[in-house]
Amino acid sequence: MTTTPRATTAATATATATATATQSAESQGRWLLVFVLSYLALMADGADVMMYGLTLTRIKDDFGLSNVQAGALGSLTLVGMATGGILGGWLSDRVGRVRVVVWALTLFSLGAGLLGLTHSFVQFAIVRFIGSLGIGCMVLVTTLVAEYVPTERRSLILGALQTAISAGYIVVIALSSWILPHYGWRTLYYVSAVPVVFALAIKFAVPEPASWRASRAVDRNSQNESGTHGQSGARLRDGRYAVIFRTRQTRTLFILWTLASVFILSGFYGLNNWLPTYLEKELHIKFSSLTGYMIGTYVVAFIGKIFAGWLGDRWSRRGVYVLGCAGAALFLPVIIFWHTRENIAALMLFFGFLYGVPLGTIGTFMSESFATSIRGTAVGGSYNVGRFCAGAAPIVIGYLATQFSIGFGFLVVGAVFFLSGVTALFIPDRLYDTERPSTP
Repeated sequence: MTTTPRATTAATATATATATATQSAESQGRWLLVFVLSYLALMADGADVMMYGLTLTRIKDDFGLSNVQAGALGSLTLVGMATGGILGGWLSDRVGRVRVVVWALTLFSLGAGLLGLTHSFVQFAIVRFIGSLGIGCMVLVTTLVAEYVPTERRSLILGALQTAISAGYIVVIALSSWILPHYGWRTLYYVSAVPVVFALAIKFAVPEPASWRASRAVDRNSQNESGTHGQSGARLRDGRYAVIFRTRQTRTLFILWTLASVFILSGFYGLNNWLPTYLEKELHIKFSSLTGYMIGTYVVAFIGKIFAGWLGDRWSRRGVYVLGCAGAALFLPVIIFWHTRENIAALMLFFGFLYGVPLGTIGTFMSESFATSIRGTAVGGSYNVGRFCAGAAPIVIGYLATQFSIGFGFLVVGAVFFLSGVTALFIPDRLYDTERPSTP
């Protein structure tokens, strides 16, 4: 029997309406569980990213690495994260957000544990690259939660979710202060395999969001429709990237978010990779005190992210993001040029707050820029193309550290934070409600 276009369109509308009702019920009863498990997953992600910076000095000594080689390891990690994130975003639109997150969390947890068994630059680089493929997919945790959380509290909840990364930093900094002096850097990496248990919990406790399930139903109906009269199914059949670049608005948003991601992530990873070394080598802070400075900075970043989420719900996702980028950019030179032994703690705390603000709102801002049917591909693609380009940041700062100083490299970090804010000025606010299925 031939399916008529009208019948197919009606089926699509029915799927969308059913999903909206289902999503409302699921949001009331399940979003908190999704949030908690996603929070734990992002904590593991944050801990893994920070761990390299904390162990960098010891790895350099063990393997006899130069500053450029040390930066290259950080850059290789970002290239792997970008590759995994682009692939993961594409897969999440096809096989599901939950399934990809589970695969990713398992891969990077086990990969991190295996780093403790490496004994050379090449071995470490290979294992780190493979594990970083999973880390790159963790941006999809934000998409997953965004598709569960009610609209009126989305920015606050996603801002709170972003604090998981800071919480991961704090946990691994605290662990490193005990493990590194007594057991060495390898043991710290062995411990980092533990979060694989979070992957099991997510697999069995979290279903795919109703909006994603509805979007898949719409895709199937549209593809059936394209066989008789429509273009929408043909567009989807061509592929998500074809849809993204065929539509002017979506193409422009993808390019703008890629640029914004290049800048914010260059600053983020450049800073995270080199901040512990900067405090220890250039500010001459003893390692016993270093952990206190780092924990304080990220605790305040934690507060900054929650504040950003709260303000984003009441004012503007874009406005909060832009002001946060500008604030972090303008305050870095204050730390570099005007720090003293007496004021460095206060300066680091204030910077931590500013640093947390754009990171607290980027998840909501970006997720609401794209329709459900292409969200995973668009968010994963733009964010991780940005991450791929940002892979140059740690090695560039390593080069600048050799030629000038790490502090000079951090001036470049301030510049790229500012450029991310300028780029975001051209991105509209709140284009799509992520709780409801949508197409571009």
